[in-house]
Amino acid sequence: MNEDSPHIAHLDGRPATTDDLAPLAFAGHAHFTALQIRGGRVRGLDLHLARLRTASVELFGRALPDDLVRSHLRTALRDGPADLSLTATVYATSGEFTAADGDLALLVRTGPPSSGPGGPLALAAVEHERFLPHVKHVGEVAKTHLLRRAVADGFDDAAFLDRNGRFSEATIWNLVFWDGEEVVWPEARILTGTTLGIVRRQLTALGIRQRVAAVTPDDLPALAGAAVMNSWTPGVAVHRIGPAALPAAPRLLQALHRAYEAEPLTAL
Repeated sequence: MNEDSPHIAHLDGRPATTDDLAPLAFAGHAHFTALQIRGGRVRGLDLHLARLRTASVELFGRALPDDLVRSHLRTALRDGPADLSLTATVYATSGEFTAADGDLALLVRTGPPSSGPGGPLALAAVEHERFLPHVKHVGEVAKTHLLRRAVADGFDDAAFLDRNGRFSEATIWNLVFWDGEEVVWPEARILTGTTLGIVRRQLTALGIRQRVAAVTPDDLPALAGAAVMNSWTPGVAVHRIGPAALPAAPRLLQALHRAYEAEPLTAL
C-alpha cells in the first residue's frame, strides 16, 4: 500500500487485496460478455464481438475496435490454461454518475472452466423486467435478490414474467420451451445470449424446427418441456416453473446440445 495515497480500501476490516477488488471494481455503468474457452478457442466469437460493439455504442456512443478486443483477449489467454472461463467488461474511465466522456477500457478476468449445474431445475415465476434488457450490463442487484428469494422459497432459481404476463428470461439464463415438435423461444424483450444465437443458427442449419411465441404460466401444462441456457451450457432441463410441473424433454436437450456442438471453435 502506498502510505501517501488517499485511496484506502478495506474488506471486512482488513486492507483489501487486488483479488478482493477485481470482481467488484466495475459494478455500475459497464457491460460485458462471458465466454467459455476450450482448447484456447471459443464458439460464437462473432456474436461476442458484436455484443460488445453494439452495447458500447448503446452506453457510450462508440466502441473499441474488434481487433483491439481480440488482442486483449489473446493477451489474457497467453499464459493461462487451454480451458477456462473468461469475462470481458467494457467501461468508461470517467466512471459512473457523471456526464463526462472518458476513454473506453476493457477488463478481462479469467477463472476455472464451467459447464453449469446438472439440473433439472425448479424455477420460481416472478414479475421482473430488466432495464435495457438487450444489453448485458453489470450491477443488477435485482437478479441476485430474486435468485436468493427463490432459493429461500425452495426453488433453484427464478424465471421472469414481463408486464404482460409473458415469460422472458431467467436471472442469468435464456429460457427455451418445447411443444413436442418444435423449439419455442419466448416472445418478450430479452437479452439475446450468445449461446442462444449459436443454438438458433445451428438449429436452422440442422433443419430442426423452431418458432417464437408468447408463453405464459397458463401455457405451461400444455408444453412438453423447458430448459435454460447461458455461456456455461446450451441446455439444462427445467422440471418445474412455479407450481407447474414440466415433463423431461430429452429430445429438446439433445437438439440444443447438438446445435451448440455443431458450432465450430474459433481461435482468438
